[in-house]
Amino acid sequence: MHSVFLRYLFLLSFVFPVSCHSQPAAEALEDYYTVTRVVDGDTFYIDDGTAKGEKIRLIGIDAPESHRSQHKEVQYYGKEAAAYLTRLLNNKKVKLEYDVSRKDKYRRTLAYVYLENGLFVNAHLVESGYAIILTVPPNVKYADRFLKLQQEARKHKRGLWSGGKQDL
Repeated sequence: MHSVFLRYLFLLSFVFPVSCHSQPAAEALEDYYTVTRVVDGDTFYIDDGTAKGEKIRLIGIDAPESHRSQHKEVQYYGKEAAAYLTRLLNNKKVKLEYDVSRKDKYRRTLAYVYLENGLFVNAHLVESGYAIILTVPPNVKYADRFLKLQQEARKHKRGLWSGGKQDL
């Protein structure tokens, strides 16, 4: 019975191929949302028709902290990461792609984000050295891709891998 099921899954993989380099599912990408405010290097708000908007947290990555709080200090390259994401997203339209879990423990919406020109924001931030990978199962769809991009960023000393002095 088990081997029949495995053969069935194997055959389905040819009929419905899945790749971590494939475009997002069409049903998740039908709507564009305007980014209204960037919080830091991995979190922002979109206009979802509500007064406050919807808070989005980029899946699979973690940008350094850009603001001091009760529990966290400003981290190396945090201000640069927040400023870069602001330039990249503020007042732009984005599409959201979801993984297995749609919300985190802080009730933020978890998403892979794409600009209208097709730029995969999560991957771009890692590739450019503005964020590092943060894989939190079950949201692992692009984990391998992000790891390769981080290795390249580190190898080529991009962004936070450049070894520059901390500017707080």
